[in-house]
Amino acid sequence: MKTTSRRSLIKHMAIGLTGLFTTGVFAKNSSRRPISKEVENVVTDQGVPLFSGAVRHGNTLYIAGKGAHFEGDIKAHTDHVLNELQKELERNGSSMEQVLKVNVYLADLADYKGMNEVFRGRFGPNPPVRTTVATYGGVPGDSLVEMDCIAAID
Repeated sequence: MKTTSRRSLIKHMAIGLTGLFTTGVFAKNSSRRPISKEVENVVTDQGVPLFSGAVRHGNTLYIAGKGAHFEGDIKAHTDHVLNELQKELERNGSSMEQVLKVNVYLADLADYKGMNEVFRGRFGPNPPVRTTVATYGGVPGDSLVEMDCIAAID
């Protein structure tokens, strides 16, 4: 009986999986029609669409990252970002209380406590799930904090 090395076994498994993704079970079906979604505030780069500021899909709203692009401390930036999220939510038929998930990106993890002081209570008595990370190299536009979110729509 021939003994197969671990490396050879992994290689054969990878080749098999590649076949599934390119021709088999997981291959992209080109006959699928685009999903139905409403986009808002499309940002372009050299005339080519780059990303949308907000996307509605069914009863779910996805809001792109909001930052604060002015001089100020973490509390002023956090308050501004939360106000911008609230405006976008309300413009699209949702609210802070309907936010399901928030991602918080800090330019400096040392600002975590100050950000939390302003963040606390802004989403009602049942706050959303949250992920907070410190970014390597800062937040785009020199904001001290950026946030994006996913919310329900009635």
